[in-house]
Amino acid sequence: MAALARWCVRHRLVAVLLWLLALGATTAAAAVAGSAYSNDYEVPGTESGHASALLDAGFHGRGGDTDTVVWHTATGSVRDSGVRKTMQATLGQIAKLPGVASVTGPYGPDGAARISADGRTAYATVTFDAQADDLPKARAEAVVDTARAAASASLDVELGGSAVGLTEAPSAHLSEVVGVVVAAVVLFLAFGSFAASLLPIATALIGVGTAYAGIGLLGHVMTVADFAPMLGMLIGLGVGIDYALFIVTRHRRGLRRGLSVEEAARTAVATTGRAVVFAGATVCIALLGMLTLRLGFLNGVAVAASLTVVLTVAASVTLLPALLSFIGTRALSRRERRQLAEQGPRPEPPPGFAARWAAFVERHPKLLGAVAAVVMLVLALPALSLHLGTSDQGNNPAKSTTRQAYDLLADGFGPGVNGPLTVVAELAGPGDRLAMDRLPDVLRAAGGVASVSPVTYNGSGSTAVLTVVPDSAPQSQRTSELVDRLRHEVLPAAERGSSLQAYVGGVTAGYDDFAAIIVGKLPLFVGVVIALGCVLLLLAFRSVGIPLKAAVMNVAAVASAFGIVVAVFQWGWGSELMGLGRSGPIEPFLPVIMVSVLFGLSMDYQVFLVSRMYEEWLETGDNRRAVRVGLAETSRVINSAAVIMISVFGAFVLSGDRVIAMFGIALAAAVALDAFVLRTLLVPALMHLLGGANWWLPGWLERRLPRISIEAPEGRRAKIPEQPETEPAGQLVP
Repeated sequence: MAALARWCVRHRLVAVLLWLLALGATTAAAAVAGSAYSNDYEVPGTESGHASALLDAGFHGRGGDTDTVVWHTATGSVRDSGVRKTMQATLGQIAKLPGVASVTGPYGPDGAARISADGRTAYATVTFDAQADDLPKARAEAVVDTARAAASASLDVELGGSAVGLTEAPSAHLSEVVGVVVAAVVLFLAFGSFAASLLPIATALIGVGTAYAGIGLLGHVMTVADFAPMLGMLIGLGVGIDYALFIVTRHRRGLRRGLSVEEAARTAVATTGRAVVFAGATVCIALLGMLTLRLGFLNGVAVAASLTVVLTVAASVTLLPALLSFIGTRALSRRERRQLAEQGPRPEPPPGFAARWAAFVERHPKLLGAVAAVVMLVLALPALSLHLGTSDQGNNPAKSTTRQAYDLLADGFGPGVNGPLTVVAELAGPGDRLAMDRLPDVLRAAGGVASVSPVTYNGSGSTAVLTVVPDSAPQSQRTSELVDRLRHEVLPAAERGSSLQAYVGGVTAGYDDFAAIIVGKLPLFVGVVIALGCVLLLLAFRSVGIPLKAAVMNVAAVASAFGIVVAVFQWGWGSELMGLGRSGPIEPFLPVIMVSVLFGLSMDYQVFLVSRMYEEWLETGDNRRAVRVGLAETSRVINSAAVIMISVFGAFVLSGDRVIAMFGIALAAAVALDAFVLRTLLVPALMHLLGGANWWLPGWLERRLPRISIEAPEGRRAKIPEQPETEPAGQLVP
């Protein structure tokens, strides 16, 4: 690490140009290649996946995305000649647009079911020739513009569906700008130097920008969700600025001790840079733990997020020292430079409040530990009511056309019309056709069904399909129960005496299948992530207690963060106020991604806190002093880093994307709890109570473990031997 830093400092212009070249090349390549993101929730082997494959094979074009055009009159009826003439002409224009496979309206012989009972609401179905992920945004926009042109003072026209949702995707990067601005203010307050405060941001932006473009290219070789770039940017900005903050802080300390710019940068990378690499590795390991689930949808997210972390770490240990050498001593504030010139290198003053807090925790570990545990427990309680499901356009902001179309359909036709189920069957002979013809009556008699469409057969008669509209909303638990009842009771009974094999599909059924797969594999995934994290900490700190406490603390942070997410998004506490739409279920993939990211970020703070305690323990063998000194010396930097992460993550609520906002709130809450409750309160309190047991390791294991070092000793006392440190115990410099 020291040699790498020395090269980057001595060839600073080359290092900067190489990074700018990488950023420019990947951005240009991504622009030329275009995006190829895919939100493919289908899991091979599930019933909904089989239904979708049958539908696509038997009805060419029916496998494309299906959207709706909804119109409503405040007075009169949608059957009035003026409304009918306007909408028939509009639907005819839509049918001729490129990418539209078919349009089915309410004014044909079989269209009565598409007009509400009060005659004021009607809808047409627009089927595209491709799924929304593969559909150019311009084609969806053309449909929206054509339909909305028919609206008037007496006629409301709204549109819903996945393809239409593409036209509402937020394009402005307000959240990133706000997060970066707040981080810059925090850095300036911490450093007192404008130049020093800009370097962590510049480093993070270049690393994240390169990764953002790289994720776009990654989508061409594997399945990558459309929210992966934003998630990568969210994680990258948070950890990138934090990692650079740690290195700049150590660099500034070296300058204040009289080191040259080159030596201070080299020492910072050789010491704190090693910890940054280790912390980044833990984040990547936690993220790549998603690969154990063997779900293509999540594999792309894991690789994309890991790529972002790798590039931000690389920028922190290569680009940052080069930039530090450019600004020289301006990494210090004017006051610090003046003091250094007038008084020379001097021991730094005691850390003040941090030392007093560390001593306070040492005196009251039981009380403070109990308070922290109660806070975490209370915040985690809402997680007990966690309901996994997929939010739909009914959760969109109230003014969006997709939300208004959703509400118009629900008011006019019942809540289930927004999430119909599709029953698809393969037919092997006349007996199967007879059984299929009887199926609509059987389904209508089943509880929880509002309506059933007639059976539609393909040209060869080998495949049949019908639509079942539940009497409950797509996100309702009753709809999920209906899916299970149809699959395990109703359809098997209807298939007896024939070779008919019917499958329940549709968006709602697909989401249920995906959630079931996730829940089934979640224990294995969490176990793998915890085990890998514990092994890393065991190697680093040569202690059994440290990894076990870290695992418990990480679980506590995850549980409490989930509790806050459930309260905001599932219970709806403030979601409408924040422009995130009304309450709904938690996305089924959120637990997996959150566990990965939160375990990685929690490990960061654990590493930076305990590594200093471990160093003091090795020097003195005094656990109380090690915990006190470690907390006093690291809490200020950890808290500053936490404020930056909270600002960056919290700002993503402004993205307008419900999924990204979930991640933002979850990560911001977890980091706040981890930094201000766990690492500065509960962890040191427990370590005081456990005493020397913190560092216990069986002799047989000690002999077999390889020796690694997170952070090489800096040799603080050797730097200015003519001025030995004289601070009292617990008052060492941060």
